[in-house]
Amino acid sequence: MGSWKRTCWYGEVFPFTAMVTMECINVGMNTIFKAATVKGLNYHVFMLYSYGIAALLLLPLCYFFHRNSRLPPFTFGLLARFFSLGLLGFVAQYLGNTGIEYSTPTLASAMSNIAPASTFVLAVLFRMEKLEMKSLSSQVKIIGCAITIAGALVVVLYKGPVLLRSPASSASVFAQAALVTLTTGTKQSNWVKGGAILAAEYVVASLWYIYQAKAIGEYPAELVVVFFYNLSCMIIAAPICLIEVPISSAWNIFKLDVQLYAVLYAGVLGTGFVILVHTWCLHVKGPVYVASFRPLSIAIAAILGFIFLGDNLYLGSVIGSLIISFGFYVLIWAKAQEASGDKSQSGTIFRESSSRNAPLLDEYDDSTDEGHATTTA
Repeated sequence: MGSWKRTCWYGEVFPFTAMVTMECINVGMNTIFKAATVKGLNYHVFMLYSYGIAALLLLPLCYFFHRNSRLPPFTFGLLARFFSLGLLGFVAQYLGNTGIEYSTPTLASAMSNIAPASTFVLAVLFRMEKLEMKSLSSQVKIIGCAITIAGALVVVLYKGPVLLRSPASSASVFAQAALVTLTTGTKQSNWVKGGAILAAEYVVASLWYIYQAKAIGEYPAELVVVFFYNLSCMIIAAPICLIEVPISSAWNIFKLDVQLYAVLYAGVLGTGFVILVHTWCLHVKGPVYVASFRPLSIAIAAILGFIFLGDNLYLGSVIGSLIISFGFYVLIWAKAQEASGDKSQSGTIFRESSSRNAPLLDEYDDSTDEGHATTTA
């Protein structure tokens, strides 16, 4: 019973709680980034500083947690894979920041709907996910993913009447600045161009999820992988930033306003903590599980917008959020069945395919492989 509880908490409760929290952080980061760009922050400078802050924070953590660990040696091939991972992540964030600058964080959350579908297709193509149509788990997983996307589309496409009207006087100084950002940005942004760029971002992000899952399988040390990811992104961003931002005044963000807050928020939480948690969840649950939480950002954006930005709460947001919640319950139930081993109609045992790329799962899998032991770094 103790082993079952440990497996349940580690394999289901912790990843679910962590991913919901990360989506809240991502929505907050998109909002504060948009507010900072209106105040004059250049997104090239934003990316360079945030990557640098994350790398500086992760370097001592890598030494502290892995100084006595027996990890694979660094080779040119391994460093090249880290750099390729950083390149994919940089391109995805570059597209995302550009898309948000042309549009709004709300549109960015809406376009995230394509992430679960594209990641699932890529994971099947790369043989990191099994798709057995005769398996009940596979059928329910597809249904849950479709329900989640449908709920997200309801939030975007159906507004409905106002249920709760948020008083504008309750907004803080930052909230008012963000609200002005969203209002003026919506009127002036190029939605078609921004939407296309954001769609490209989430396709590239799906590739990043796949590659990240493979990288962490080859080098099972999340802190080290995320450190080299941010270091690689910083190396890529530095020359681009120097070329695109020749004006020295654009680099000066060291004053207490939303520009500095955005950089610190992104460096500590965004490219640091969020990427680290995503890497751990990729290690434990696989890329499709991580990508499936993307549509949740729309519901979170509606809730946070009501609380912090003074946005009204509409019926469509409530209905869509309920549909999304139901879709997540269905999807996570299917993933839990896969992880524990699901007997399909063909009589075979379905095992979580991503566990082949997640050595940590073997340590907690004592239900069917008695006597099988693995060593984790």
